[in-house]
Amino acid sequence: MASSARVVLIAVPRGGKARELAEGMVEARLAACVNLLPEISSVYRWKGKVRRDAESLLVIKTSARRLKALEKWVKARHPYETPEFLVLSASGGSRDYLRWLSAETA
Repeated sequence: MASSARVVLIAVPRGGKARELAEGMVEARLAACVNLLPEISSVYRWKGKVRRDAESLLVIKTSARRLKALEKWVKARHPYETPEFLVLSASGGSRDYLRWLSAETA
């Protein structure tokens, strides 16, 4: 079953910002659900240097029609200069869950 459901991954600094962003996305109906993975370690190159940071990961469930608004909302509130905003398509899923996700992001 094809789906308009999308999963968005966003890394944030460890601490209260993750919960604040997650709650704000759900309250604004930009996301149906956000999972917070509180302790991840990220290794990446930024401005010519390899960095290692303690972060949290937001796993956001939303609909394709809310992606542009979600990205704009995140950019306005995220503390990073270039926040991660990686979109994954859901090729299917439980019909009941997908209906709920669609209703919550309407």
